[in-house]
Amino acid sequence: MWKWLNSVLVMCLLTYPAIAVAQADIGAFVRKDLFHDIKLSPNGDYYAATVPLEDRTGLAIMRRAEKKIVGSFSLGKNSHVTDFWWVNPERVVIAVAEKAGTLDEPVPTGELYAISADGSKPELLVGFRVQSAGPGTRLHSKKVENVAAFLVDALPQDDRHVIISVWPAGDEPYTRAERMDVYTGRRTLVARAPVRRADYFTDNQGVVRFAHGAGPDNVRKLYYRHGDGADWQLISDEVVDGNAEYPLGFSQDNRIAYLQVEQSSGPDAVIAYDVASGNREQIMRDEIADPDWIVYGIDSKGGAGATPVGVGLVAGKPRRNFFNPASAEAKLYGMLEAAFPGEAVRITSTTADGKIALVQVSSDRNPGDFYLFQIDARKAEYLLSRRDWFDPEKMAESRPIQLKARDGLPLHGYITLPQVGNGKNLPMVVLPHGGPFGVADTWGFDTEAQMLAQAGYAVLQVNFRGSGGYGRAFREAGAKQWGLKMQDDVTDATRWAIQSGVADPNRICIYGASYGAYAALAGVAKEPDLYRCAVGYAGVYDLPMMHTRGDIQTARSGEAYIREWIGERDEIAAVSPTNMANRIKVPIFLAAGGEDERTPIAHSELMERRLKAAGVPVETLYYKTEGHGFYTEEHRHEYYTKLLGFFGRHIGGVKSK
Repeated sequence: MWKWLNSVLVMCLLTYPAIAVAQADIGAFVRKDLFHDIKLSPNGDYYAATVPLEDRTGLAIMRRAEKKIVGSFSLGKNSHVTDFWWVNPERVVIAVAEKAGTLDEPVPTGELYAISADGSKPELLVGFRVQSAGPGTRLHSKKVENVAAFLVDALPQDDRHVIISVWPAGDEPYTRAERMDVYTGRRTLVARAPVRRADYFTDNQGVVRFAHGAGPDNVRKLYYRHGDGADWQLISDEVVDGNAEYPLGFSQDNRIAYLQVEQSSGPDAVIAYDVASGNREQIMRDEIADPDWIVYGIDSKGGAGATPVGVGLVAGKPRRNFFNPASAEAKLYGMLEAAFPGEAVRITSTTADGKIALVQVSSDRNPGDFYLFQIDARKAEYLLSRRDWFDPEKMAESRPIQLKARDGLPLHGYITLPQVGNGKNLPMVVLPHGGPFGVADTWGFDTEAQMLAQAGYAVLQVNFRGSGGYGRAFREAGAKQWGLKMQDDVTDATRWAIQSGVADPNRICIYGASYGAYAALAGVAKEPDLYRCAVGYAGVYDLPMMHTRGDIQTARSGEAYIREWIGERDEIAAVSPTNMANRIKVPIFLAAGGEDERTPIAHSELMERRLKAAGVPVETLYYKTEGHGFYTEEHRHEYYTKLLGFFGRHIGGVKSK
């Protein structure tokens, strides 16, 4: 059934023979997902799915009964459909972002498009590219202004309108909440923000009740109002309270607002906030993990509601914590998990009558299967898979791990073990994640970890301090710790793998992308006897350069972020790998793209020069036309061929037949 996704957007997926250096089918791993996200329309007549192409992501719409493509949407190079919403049974609103490279975080353009399910009435509703209807008419349904817009509420009870937040041009704007017509783009003002860079949150009737934002100082504030036209009241100030708060949703009667509240130590809590009295009651707090996503309930009419009934947690293996363990939703998830043992189960969308749910089933070995689930009949029907060419039985297991850093801080992560061997004394690749702040490795199908495991390597991933998902204090413990305690955490996890018997101490390399590339090069500089090689992909190696080059510091809040989280320019030179090249004693492989705006290729070129001057063996792979991570499948295939070849020469692995 997935073939309809290929044909609609003329996606050419290249396949390659297995490489010669190890038993890893690189072609299978660089091949793009058949689709990313899929959602069921409110009446169940259609599916809509995002489909990755080589350098963009489009949207395809299929009529469910006929399994036939009836509509599609795609823009130009580096443009990606990042989210979409069925705003009525036959209309989809689409959010667009841009990114130059597979490692890039998509940067929203602030444009909202809409298209009907049959492919008709495509419309740019709002955004900086909205054009005037011309000088000959006075009828302009859409405002022509330089703004960005983001969907706040699809208003399920209103087939014609949605609520959006509108951001005027400028670094630190005061935003507006507006009601927008999903056919014409006509907008009317609903509310103005009391704080800069505000996001809005509505109640179950679509009334804007919360505004959450921050100014150039990045101090977060939360405001509440009782209803349309009421004054804003400040209910949370990060400076005063010491923690930030975020709205999650309302109870069905709108009397209780659910807030995610940071704590001075440990994970975030979920608080029930009585909007009339201001009373607060903690209703959920996990011992390890922050809430990662919201589980919504079923409303009184049987359809998909907007009332939070629980949260999803991703530390270790994914799990849910329900506010009421005896609720219908808790029982439904319990039944689904029993039907798919060992898998992570998530309901992604439902029909408005609550009779049909679209269910995603995934795991460390399974990139994702989708089922149509008849809720009343308790019957599941297989629909399609993201990557049906992978056999889960032949994939590697990823095990959650726990350890303590040298200063006693608890750390969590994952070890992925190849199917060959007995799980002991293995060649190992340490794989620190990018970001780094607020980002975390989670349990699921990790393409690079699976590829490396197929080539015979154990893969170690640790959520070092600064990572997200473990509370504010854990995240802030990474501030200004590049090359210091953050790096020690990676080292301590590596030594844990040796002491536990998983890793052969004489066959360990370290590899990462973006910040992970920094950690790889800093790792071999700080621990010259621990690793046998290092690889940096689209990396940042000269920290003072971050103050002057790249796309982070272009906004005032970005400048504050670099100073507060990475450090002042004169403070961070000492922990730059470019200034530690003479301490590196092992071979290095660097890869980068010439159009990378996040970590400009100048970082890699300077690192290469410093390594060569220090007599360190260094290999490189640069593509002038690539950005922050390689898009082109041919380039990605070449990169991973060289990567596995590099590891094979220095720490071995499973030799080819």
